[in-house]
Amino acid sequence: MHLCAQNFWFRGVLRSRSYLIRLLASTLAFAFIGTAIATAQEYPVRAIKIVVASPPGGGTDILGRLIAERLVAKWGQPAFVENRGGNAGNIGAEAVSKSAPDGYTILLVAQGALVINKNLYKKLSYDPESFVPVSLVAVTPAVLILNPKIPAQNLGELIAYAKINPNKLNYATQGVGTSAHLTAELFNSMAGVRTVHVPYRGTSPMLVDLISGEVSMTFGELATAGPYVRAGKLKVIAIASETRSALAPELPTLAEVLPGFTSITWWGMVAPAGTPVSIAAKLSVAVNEALKHPEVARRLSELSIEGIGGTPQDLVNFMRQERTLWGKVIRDTGASAD
Repeated sequence: MHLCAQNFWFRGVLRSRSYLIRLLASTLAFAFIGTAIATAQEYPVRAIKIVVASPPGGGTDILGRLIAERLVAKWGQPAFVENRGGNAGNIGAEAVSKSAPDGYTILLVAQGALVINKNLYKKLSYDPESFVPVSLVAVTPAVLILNPKIPAQNLGELIAYAKINPNKLNYATQGVGTSAHLTAELFNSMAGVRTVHVPYRGTSPMLVDLISGEVSMTFGELATAGPYVRAGKLKVIAIASETRSALAPELPTLAEVLPGFTSITWWGMVAPAGTPVSIAAKLSVAVNEALKHPEVARRLSELSIEGIGGTPQDLVNFMRQERTLWGKVIRDTGASAD
């Protein structure tokens, strides 16, 4: 065959082969989209497991169980909570990261595992940014809780006492890297005091020692402290919201003494990497509906927790802001889990 003819023939083969490849890719893409749509339409057809990255009894656990109840009511399929607490949410997050990306195992966790721990730990066994977002679930401002024996009735008196007695006060948290830990470190930095960190595995054992006086203080949730405050076993002297809360208008904010001081606990729901976006969107709608249900809203109000909801993209945007905020706190305070 003549060289020119050969080249012409070869280019024709390449064009044909390129066309076939594009055709095959398009066919596969349409097939994938069709499968994803069909999967989302069918979902769920069996039990959904909500991995709560904390022990039973805390705010995360209660949120998970309230949402599970509404998913059952909506879809008629079982939905249940599996508690995988410990290590600042890392244990539960790792478990979900290794689960099948089919929408039947999802993670409900406070902010540590999603936006804080990557800056706090030198190495994690999961990638916080690989999860498929579902929804921001709820928020609550932190409150400063003291053992009643601490000789301070307000924030100014506490700071003065801590300055006179460096390292005499200690603060309890649910572990390194939790919201309570970083909030306390932010407090130390902004107030110019030194207090000692005492980490626990969960809220319940922490509260036992706080009530007994083994530890001096913590940054926690108003709902958690409320029953013990009313019983005279603990006292709350300030709230870390931007302005005074309608739930406790008598509580001064930390920002009134330490301008700019704010800290909220928030919870997000995510799914393993690779979970179809269509399923995540369907879950997001269901979670939003659950948060708007009158009984859920009433229960959350009793716990001083505000249901938020929103789209998966809303959660992405919010987490981006939170990573920036707490990344700066970690760098400025030198906090580390290692």
